Amino acid sequence: MKPTPSPPPANALQRRLHAARAALHARWVRGPVSQAAFEFLAFGIKQAWACLFGGAMLGLLMLTFLFYPDGALLSRYDFLVLAAVAIQVTMLLTGLETWEEARIILVFHVVGTIMELFKTHAGSWIYPEDSYLRIGAVPLFSGFMYAAVGSYLARVWRIFAFRFTHFPPLWLQGLLAVTIYVNFFAHHWLSDIRLVLFAATVLIYGRCWVQFRPDEAYRRMPLVVGFLLVALFIWFAENLGTFARAWAYPGQEDGWEMVSLAKLGSWYLLMIISFVLVATVHRARPAMLTR
Repeated sequence: MKPTPSPPPANALQRRLHAARAALHARWVRGPVSQAAFEFLAFGIKQAWACLFGGAMLGLLMLTFLFYPDGALLSRYDFLVLAAVAIQVTMLLTGLETWEEARIILVFHVVGTIMELFKTHAGSWIYPEDSYLRIGAVPLFSGFMYAAVGSYLARVWRIFAFRFTHFPPLWLQGLLAVTIYVNFFAHHWLSDIRLVLFAATVLIYGRCWVQFRPDEAYRRMPLVVGFLLVALFIWFAENLGTFARAWAYPGQEDGWEMVSLAKLGSWYLLMIISFVLVATVHRARPAMLTR
């Protein structure tokens, strides 16, 4: 696709990054091969930038698992809560995160914590360590793990300047998201309709393509493929989280084993809820949509 001008940098940090990008491009890009390599590198850097909060939380899970002292006055879970708050405050004060993104993260925190309260009560997973900062069996840091998904989606939407073709009506997406969320609870008593929900995602989003800008030119992919790829990386992260004993599924109480691939489907459906929440906050601005 034809290159389009980048939006003007919003703050001093972004201006420095924009200047660094321009300097590297002028120095290293000499033809189509080096341009492709530069764009691939830019894509990776932007993805890492979008994953900043989630990556920081995952790093904290691993570091506290390996090095947190036994018998510390502050429990590991409580430390994770305070560290997550500190990361959020720092990102807001430095302009790494916008207030709009912070609102999205708050919504995810609430939605995720409600699900956690139900799922831990149902025995779907447990948090094996003690803490004070918790609601029932759910330590408060768990909500930040859901918030990390919201943070990623909100940031990647902005950083890659998303545009869409054949974008489904928000009311239809909202109906699908609500049905998915209800099924996460209702399948404990009623039939699990996730196969129907998988089919519904293809019917609703099958014609939709997301256009994203790794560097100057826009690229595109089917939106359902994007959902699946993000769900796959969350599944990898979940394996690291359970390895770090942040939480445990049935069968992991006495030793770690890989998280079931069935959870990949759960994360795929959660991606739909996440995407609809972010799209609703963005209001699917007409300038970002094409037909």
